[in-house]
Amino acid sequence: MTEKSESNGFKIQTSSLRAYTMLGALVLIWLFFHWQTGSIFLTPRNLSNLMLQTSVTGIIAVGMLMVIISGNIDLSVGSLLAFAGGVAAICLTKLGYGLVPSILAAVAVSVAIGFFQGLLTAYASIPAFIVTLGGLLAWRGAIKGISQSETVPINDPAFKAIGQSYIDPNVGWIIALIAVLLVLFLAFRRVKTQKDHGEENVSLGMELLRAILPIAGIVVFIFVMNAYAGIPIPVVIFLAVALFGFFITNNTTFGRYVYAIGGNAEAARLSGINNKFIVLKVFGLLGAFVGIASVIYTARVSSASPDAGTLLELDAIAACVIGGTSLMGGRGTVFGACLGALIMASLDNGMSLLNLQDFIQELIKGSILVAAVGLDMVGRK
Repeated sequence: MTEKSESNGFKIQTSSLRAYTMLGALVLIWLFFHWQTGSIFLTPRNLSNLMLQTSVTGIIAVGMLMVIISGNIDLSVGSLLAFAGGVAAICLTKLGYGLVPSILAAVAVSVAIGFFQGLLTAYASIPAFIVTLGGLLAWRGAIKGISQSETVPINDPAFKAIGQSYIDPNVGWIIALIAVLLVLFLAFRRVKTQKDHGEENVSLGMELLRAILPIAGIVVFIFVMNAYAGIPIPVVIFLAVALFGFFITNNTTFGRYVYAIGGNAEAARLSGINNKFIVLKVFGLLGAFVGIASVIYTARVSSASPDAGTLLELDAIAACVIGGTSLMGGRGTVFGACLGALIMASLDNGMSLLNLQDFIQELIKGSILVAAVGLDMVGRK
């Protein structure tokens, strides 16, 4: 085996170990809360609510992951979610634009703002921290301005269904079958790719063995969701965004460029990568995901509020960091970010069921975030 192959193998093993460690931590959290809540936490109804809580943070975390990998940060996503949700609500209820135009308006505004912030970061060389900190204040002020600091209620059933409806259980099993076939296809494709690159120690049986865990997870997930009311539509959207993010980061040139810029921006520039344009696109992509999340959030609560999404940016960043993303850039996975979002939502859900006071919840979440960053720094050393 060559030195490069040994290095890649070490990275894969390290990534897998981190993933299994996070899964183990999630299981322990779930068992603890199930015990403390009198066997309520792991009921199908609560797990369905938990996935609903995860969906908004998870969608934003997928976009935040790419921004952080590129060596940047975005502190404005909570305010931007409130502003985009307000745009959708006003277009739908006060301007009468209809369902689809209102949704497109929210996403378009969010994408435009994402590109604008990316433009200032990449081409004006203003640090992303400062640009998005300004955005955190500016877009919160914008939603207060267009809504006159009042909540905008939404009564449209079709719009509310985006955040509150469920998929028929039979359709859920069809989705499960497609997902299982996709996992098997990817396993076969990995083996073929490795053999095409001259790697001899490749076993199809081992790849299929590794596929057992995700396949079992898919089946259990569908079974539990169907035991309550089916898969919530926001969760389906979240899973679609996660798959899209996984494809971008693992199977596209753009994804490799993002990792390269975060790992060593100067080396990436000297190798011919247009760093500024890639960073611009990363912020625009995050804007698109925030726009999607804003529609789900607004539909779920049936209104647009000036204080919607408060501190959501910290939840998204924490989800990425807990999932193994390095704040220094260059390292992180979509799976880790989604798992981190699920851990954060599990803590929120469990502590709420235990009726813990808000200040205790914030102390615990803040401590976990600091601990996750500390472990990342220790791991780098």
